[in-house]
Amino acid sequence: MAQVEATTERIIAADAETVIDTLADYTNTRANLLPEQFSEYEVREGGDGDGTLVHWKLQATKKRVRDCLLEVTEPTDGEIVEKDRNSSMVTTWTVTPAGEKRSKVVVTSVWTGATGIGGFFERTFAPKGLARIYDQVLDRLAAEIARTGGK
Repeated sequence: MAQVEATTERIIAADAETVIDTLADYTNTRANLLPEQFSEYEVREGGDGDGTLVHWKLQATKKRVRDCLLEVTEPTDGEIVEKDRNSSMVTTWTVTPAGEKRSKVVVTSVWTGATGIGGFFERTFAPKGLARIYDQVLDRLAAEIARTGGK
C-alpha cells in the first residue's frame, strides 16, 4: 500500500497567530470554512485546538464519502494536526509568517492508499480533488479573516 499525499497552500493577509487561532476555533469558525463537500459537522470534545474531537463527513467524490472523527493536536506553534480515528488520514495545517501581516498556510493530508487498479486511480486523482476542496477552505479562511479581522 502506497502513501497518498495532497497539499495546497495560500498566502493569507493576516499575521500567523490570527490565522492559526482562526483555524483552531472548531466551535465557532471552522464549520463556516468548510465547503459543501463537508456535512454532519459536530464538535464532540473541546472546540479550541489541542484536545478537540470533531466529526464530519467528507464527500471526496460522487461515490466516496469519508466518515471522519478527528483528534486535534497542536504539536508545535503554528501547527494543527487532525488525525482521523476512522482511517489512516492525517491532515496537517502549518502556518508561518510571510512578511508583515501576511502568513503562508500549507495544508497537507496523507493516508495509506488502496492497492491494485483502485490504488492507481486513487494516487492519480485523489490528491488533485482534495487539493481543490482545501483551496475552497483556504478561500473561505481568507474571506473570514478579512471580514472579522480574525475575531
